[in-house]
Formats: sequence, structure tokens, C-alpha cells
Amino acid sequence: MPYDTFIFSSYWAPITPGNSLTLDFIPIGTFVHNLEPRRGEGGLMVRTAGAKTQILRKKGNWAVMRLPSGELRYVNTICRATIGTVQDAVHFHLPALTKAGRSRWLRRKPVVRGVSMNPVDHPHGGSEAKSSGGRPSVSPFGILTKGFPTRSPRKPLNHIIRTRRKAKELKRKLN
Repeated sequence: MPYDTFIFSSYWAPITPGNSLTLDFIPIGTFVHNLEPRRGEGGLMVRTAGAKTQILRKKGNWAVMRLPSGELRYVNTICRATIGTVQDAVHFHLPALTKAGRSRWLRRKPVVRGVSMNPVDHPHGGSEAKSSGGRPSVSPFGILTKGFPTRSPRKPLNHIIRTRRKAKELKRKLN
């Protein structure tokens, strides 16, 4: 049988879309998705519709990857990735949900604004008149929701070569 009908996940798998290999055995320049950031964690990065990352170069047991955000980062070559691009790139061009019922069919619940709740339910709640809450936007538990760093301080930054922000600035300069 031809290889097209099977999907392999091993070091000897052919370099065809859908097969999963360690970065050691994937050639430079190949587009991959479902990337493992650390060995044994499973694919956590580059999984959204139409996403792909490219292997730019390999240094020892580290590979330099260009992520969809433009960030360049080191990933250990013993980590796994799947060859090819995530399908359904036109997912973002689908028509909007036309009624609330269609949203409920997708198991999405309605979202209620905090200012329309009671004070026991949300920090923005209360007041008879329409008010904006009188404080910075917070979650129902009082955690700030806008404009503060969310990255865990325990996550290592030494694997990032070029951040997303610098990639955006570079793209802006080139255009």
C-alpha cells in the first residue's frame, strides 16, 4: 500500500504531511505544526486553523523555529512536531452566527456584563443607573483583565531569540 493512506509517528516515518517525527529527523525549511515545547509534554504550540511554523536552522541539539506570531525561539530537537500545516485555513472566513440558537448549538453560553449584575455576583455590579463600574475592568473574582502581563514568571525566557513585539516592529519597518 502507498504511504499516503497511513499516518506514521516514528523516527523512520517519511517526510509527508501528517506524519509526526522528532525535530532531529525533519529537514531544515520544512513547515510543521502541533509542536512540543518540551519533551514528553505533547503538542501544545501552533495548533490553530491554518497555522504553521518553520524550522530555520539547527545548532547542536536545538532547532530555531519561526512561530506564526513572528517570534523566533529555540526548541530541543528531541521534541516532536507534525509535518505540514493545520487544515481549515478558511475557518476565519465562515459566516457569523446568525442567531443565538446557533451559538447555543455550539455549546456556547451567553455572556452577561458585570455592570448588569448584583454586587454579590461581580465587582462591577450594583447601582440603579447605568454605570461603568467605577474601577478598572476586572473578572468576577477581582483579577485585572486588561493591560497587565499574563506570562508566568516561571516560564523560561532564555529560549526566545526574537519576541513577537520585535517581529511586529520589524514587519512595520519593512512595509
